Amino acid sequence: MGVAFAMGQGGAAASGSAAGGLASFIPLVLMFVIFYFLLIRPQQKKTKEHRDMVSGLKKGDRIITSGGIYGQITSADDATLTVEISDKVRIKLNRGNVASLVQNQVQQQTKKSSES
Repeated sequence: MGVAFAMGQGGAAASGSAAGGLASFIPLVLMFVIFYFLLIRPQQKKTKEHRDMVSGLKKGDRIITSGGIYGQITSADDATLTVEISDKVRIKLNRGNVASLVQNQVQQQTKKSSES
C-alpha cells in the first residue's frame, strides 16, 4: 500500500506543477506588456516623429542642432544641410544632427501659456 500511495502522490504533484509553472510565467508576460507600453512604444513614436521632422526640413527653417547651435537652413540636399549660424558663418551638418525646429518650440510655449 505504501508504494501505490507514493506513486499516486507523484502524479498529482506533477499535474499541479504544470499549473504552477504557467502561473509563474504570467508575471513575466505582464512585465513585458508593461515595458512595451511604457518604454518601447513611446520611444518608437518619438523616433518616427523625429524622422518625419528631419525629412521635412527645407530652406529657411530655423533649427537647433544636437550640439545646441541655433541656425537657419540656407540649403539642403538628401544627406546634409548648410546652416547659417551667424552673419556669413555657415556650417554643414548631417540631417540626423538636427534636434528640433525652433518654430515648433515657440508654438508649443505659446500654446502652453495660453492654456494656463
